[in-house]
Amino acid sequence: MMRIFKRIILFLVALLIILLVVAAFISGDCKYEKTISINAPVEKVWQNTNTLKAMDQWSPWNDLDPSMKKDWTGTTGQPGEKVCWDSKNENAGKGCQELKKVDEAGKRIDTEIKFLTPYESEANAYVTVVPEGNGSKATWGFTSQIPYPFTLMKLFMNMEDAIGKDYQKGLSRLKALSERP
Repeated sequence: MMRIFKRIILFLVALLIILLVVAAFISGDCKYEKTISINAPVEKVWQNTNTLKAMDQWSPWNDLDPSMKKDWTGTTGQPGEKVCWDSKNENAGKGCQELKKVDEAGKRIDTEIKFLTPYESEANAYVTVVPEGNGSKATWGFTSQIPYPFTLMKLFMNMEDAIGKDYQKGLSRLKALSERP
């Protein structure tokens, strides 16, 4: 009985070592973005994306808890504009998003997001708006760094399944908002 127990322990230790070695070879870089064509001029779409308050109008995550508490600080549309949210809905959780850079000429806004609950993590998000035919193309995305050994999760993650629907919902709302006469 003891011999079988030792073999099971050795097998589990060997498996753990193999997984840790595999995780060391997986990049921690994580990036996701989604794009939508909008039948509206770049300037009109840009007005709906160039501040955190503008982006809040089409955020799909407001649906998780319409009564979530939000605290806004800083100057709207300027680096340092910040919104912190706190929800009793664990899917919405608690965190802060801060505007880091607004490139008016390049029509790009960069923000930093810190999630505090349900687990701590950080990401950098962005929205770009570029001309496309007679309209615009908006791209919404984020980058993040997954720490070792959690890089192993990338083998089992499907970002499209995890957040693709939310990004599509947000971009569809941005499109509807921007195409209003």
